[in-house]
Amino acid sequence: MAQRLQGRTALITGSTSNIGRAIAVAFAAEGAHVVVSGRDEVRGAAVVDQIRQKGGRADFVRADLDGTAAASHRLAAQAAEVVNGRVDILVNNAGIYPPTTTPTTDEDTFDRVYGVNVKAPFFLTRALVPAMIGAGGGVIINLGSWIARLAVPVSSLYSSTKGAMETMTRAWAAEFGPRGVRVNAISPGVIVSPDRDTATDHPGEVMMRGTPAGRSGHPDAIAAAAVYLASDEAAFVHGTVLDVDGGRTGVAVVAV
Repeated sequence: MAQRLQGRTALITGSTSNIGRAIAVAFAAEGAHVVVSGRDEVRGAAVVDQIRQKGGRADFVRADLDGTAAASHRLAAQAAEVVNGRVDILVNNAGIYPPTTTPTTDEDTFDRVYGVNVKAPFFLTRALVPAMIGAGGGVIINLGSWIARLAVPVSSLYSSTKGAMETMTRAWAAEFGPRGVRVNAISPGVIVSPDRDTATDHPGEVMMRGTPAGRSGHPDAIAAAAVYLASDEAAFVHGTVLDVDGGRTGVAVVAV
């Protein structure tokens, strides 16, 4: 069976753990040369080693996407250098989730969350899209969240940043789609890292009660969706937010 991403290059931000790591591993398994990116060099090296041991191609580029345009532009340049050309697929996955409510959110926290979750991917996309257009095509995948549309009484700040990413997905699809760059998003439900302490219950499990899935999801579910959106199988898919949430947002929840 042919690998769906053979010969392509991909940059996945925040790919040293959890969803980002799963996407990086899945892309490499499908033939892509993957740029693993994040702040932790040790964890980054571990992901690269995991990919290479299975015969895949991967390199690590350390990046602290703090929201400055300079940081995003620097990562774009380093990623292009590592893959000896251009990045074909960009996955804007990196984000932070401070456990704050509106009354407890100060201005510094507000600016930091918007900087990492919105401003950084905006300028990273801005830096990489011209080369994609020049080469005749590319793919951008953004990570949204189910709580951008189904409100919960906490994390209004985080929710609003993910709403912004889903809105930019549609705007970028209109802006870049006619020039060959497909833009879509994935909206994960409650995803629990396999690295978590299984001795204690994850609070997200409560949020999945009564859904069709009835449980939290694994990062591999998001990775599978990302592979689809990055591949030619999704050539006719533009500006879509793909819910991978166990039915959390689309199906009425029955309390159990």
